[in-house]
Amino acid sequence: MTPFRLDDRVALVTGGASGIGEHTVRVLAQAGARVHIADLNLDAANALSRQVPGSVPVQLDVTDPASVESAFAAIPRLDILVNNAGIGLVGNVEETALDDFQRLFRVNVEGVFLVTKAAVPKLVASRGSMVNIGSVGGLVGVKRRYAYCATKGAVVMMTRQLAVDYPTQFRVNCICPGTVDTPFVEGYLEKYHKHEKEKIRIELNARQPIGRLGKPEEIAYMALYLCSDQSAFVNGAVLSIDGGWTAA
Repeated sequence: MTPFRLDDRVALVTGGASGIGEHTVRVLAQAGARVHIADLNLDAANALSRQVPGSVPVQLDVTDPASVESAFAAIPRLDILVNNAGIGLVGNVEETALDDFQRLFRVNVEGVFLVTKAAVPKLVASRGSMVNIGSVGGLVGVKRRYAYCATKGAVVMMTRQLAVDYPTQFRVNCICPGTVDTPFVEGYLEKYHKHEKEKIRIELNARQPIGRLGKPEEIAYMALYLCSDQSAFVNGAVLSIDGGWTAA
């Protein structure tokens, strides 16, 4: 038997049209899953769906209860959920405006809550698997990431709590990546370091003891493992994939 196959399983990936989400969509589909590409940007989801056979684009605003309800009402069965959608913010506590703090919690925490609440009955029915995308920022303090660390710490604990409430009904695990080379990072460089991108890029690479940024497909393959039968004894786990960052 070929390991890590997901044949005949139905998956949904939030924030699935770019970055880690896009690569997770591709990897799960290659393993045989029928993947719903759930993203606020429907054009991007449609474009990716044309490249991934059997995938389904879904417009989803994780902060909007009606949008979440509509998306899940259209999916009769769900075996796999990847809570990937998220946003970032640079700033220490004094630099963080209340509106920005609340916006991060709406997307990164309330969004995970709304999507999870909608998905749980379907995952219970299928005895499925949930993967939450956290961050090293949910495990250790990262300079000038006050709000972001707070939200990702919440994702870590939401994962563990679900595993306590639903220990046999479905599995839920959390991946905590270090800095990954995605459009998310490019957007950060453009917004905060437009005139010194290469200098900051070198610093970001050096932040991981392994000496480079992560690759989005590396995160996607860890998600594949957690969704597969080969990880059947992994539940409530928080797994770092960070080039040694949190080991230092």
